[in-house]
Amino acid sequence: MELALLVLVAACVQADFVAPPQPTTSMRSFAESETRLPCHYQVENGEKVVQVTWTKELPDGGKDQIITAHFLDGHTEFGRYAGRVRFESGSPTENSALLIPSTEESDQGHYTCRISTFPNGNFERRITLTVWVLPISSLDPVLLVEGQSYSVAASCRAVGHPSPRLSWDTDLPGQSKNRTKEGGSVSSYYSLHPLRGMNGKKLDCLVWHPGLERPRRISNRLVVQYPPDPAIEAGSGDWFLGLEKAELVCVGGGYPKPQNITWTWKGGALPDGATVDGGKLVFGRALRANDSGAYECVARNHVGAGAKDYVMTVKQSPQQTADNLLLIVIGASAGALVLVLVLVVLLVNRHHRHKNKKLEMELSEKTEEIQSFSRQASFRRLNSVSTDPRVQPEDYSLLRVDSRMKNSQISLERPVSTLSGKWGPPAEVDELGRPVVWHDGRESLRGAELDREKEERRRRVESYLKSSNMSLDSGLPSSLVPLKAQQDEGVGPREPDLREGDPPPQGDDWTPPPPPPLPAEEHDDEEEEEEEEEEEQEEGASSYQLSEALTNHFYYSNGVLRPRPHSNAILLHPRGQII
Repeated sequence: MELALLVLVAACVQADFVAPPQPTTSMRSFAESETRLPCHYQVENGEKVVQVTWTKELPDGGKDQIITAHFLDGHTEFGRYAGRVRFESGSPTENSALLIPSTEESDQGHYTCRISTFPNGNFERRITLTVWVLPISSLDPVLLVEGQSYSVAASCRAVGHPSPRLSWDTDLPGQSKNRTKEGGSVSSYYSLHPLRGMNGKKLDCLVWHPGLERPRRISNRLVVQYPPDPAIEAGSGDWFLGLEKAELVCVGGGYPKPQNITWTWKGGALPDGATVDGGKLVFGRALRANDSGAYECVARNHVGAGAKDYVMTVKQSPQQTADNLLLIVIGASAGALVLVLVLVVLLVNRHHRHKNKKLEMELSEKTEEIQSFSRQASFRRLNSVSTDPRVQPEDYSLLRVDSRMKNSQISLERPVSTLSGKWGPPAEVDELGRPVVWHDGRESLRGAELDREKEERRRRVESYLKSSNMSLDSGLPSSLVPLKAQQDEGVGPREPDLREGDPPPQGDDWTPPPPPPLPAEEHDDEEEEEEEEEEEQEEGASSYQLSEALTNHFYYSNGVLRPRPHSNAILLHPRGQII
């Protein structure tokens, strides 16, 4: 019964632990740093802490006492912990936290804080401590020589708890290999084929560990040694007679830098007056023509040696060179000027030939045009003066027939009625050789109007013929020009035109003038009847006048309609020659 009561009291008291709040707690610490193990018990009214004790569990299951504190006897440290541990507070019974100022890897384990109270008894808190050892790392570079076989360029090592991880940060073409040993030691090796271009390149080792926020970088530059590769700097490179303070500079190159640089001339000793100052070959006098030749620079280091040649050519002075150059420029300018003059002469000659050819073509065209105008003028003169009637060829007669038929059709475009009147004297005919028709009665006034319309049509026909291809300017014979146009120019017979108010011709067939007009009331009816009769008579008169015109001016011969002989006719040969 008493034991059950003590357990219940202990359960109630556990709630009074301030730190750590849980019965079992895990903590982490780093080697060589201070570690604090919390333990704080809050007493109740009437309760008193009598003693505080810290112990550590051993691997075999036993316990190793570390430190104890009594409210009357003070605190005591035990064994190997003496001087290595202490209480955080000067009143251990109030704050019982334990401090380890310099933590070692061996401090890792399970710790127990026991609080003894009166009258409630003992209470405990269990803490598991893990100690991490931050990695200790190093990098060992390797000196390489150009031309060596595949070998290790650098090695990186690290020791820690837990075991760290290693990697390489580089752009070099190589491979890495890692090895792990007991105790948390790790090593990494980077290997490659050494070349002179790799000298000085980055080859860093990275150390990774959970106790580090970011990887630790160990910087390193690859070292590759190679023999010198010298180069010669000659300044401007213009060597001429009399040049003062001339010098050549030998840049050895290589790694490490060459310790010895020598000069030779044509494979032997240097010319007198030339001295070596470090990597420079200095001429203490003015250059001479015999200073020309091949100079060799040899640079050496502990890896090997390298040589470089330079050929010096001493030329004439710049003034002489400038004079020669001036002569060359003047000669080139003169040659260019002559070439330009030749080109100009050729271009001008070509231009004149082209212009002359163009003028010849224009002259030929003008000559042909003048000859054409002369032929046309001759045709017009012959048409206006010739009165010798000649027999016309068959082809030309057909052309005249066609021209006269066109003139007849033009004159008959608006025919005049002749059936209601009487013929005048047969001797009077119009310009086409047709008999003049007179109307009786009231149609005499209308006849005068028709005469005016006929005159207007004649003027329109003449205007059309003058602007068409059948005009006198076309060069055609006068017989192919309309009869009225010939009369206007004084060619061919001209017959009188009947005007209003002129007396009609007298003859056997003459008809007296029409009777006076009818009264106004009968005039309208008669005009309607006369207009109907006129329409019928005009249709018949058209056919009759065309027949009369063809009879008076043409005749049939061997089935062909041929024109009658005319006093103004001029025969034109089919080839364009006047007969």
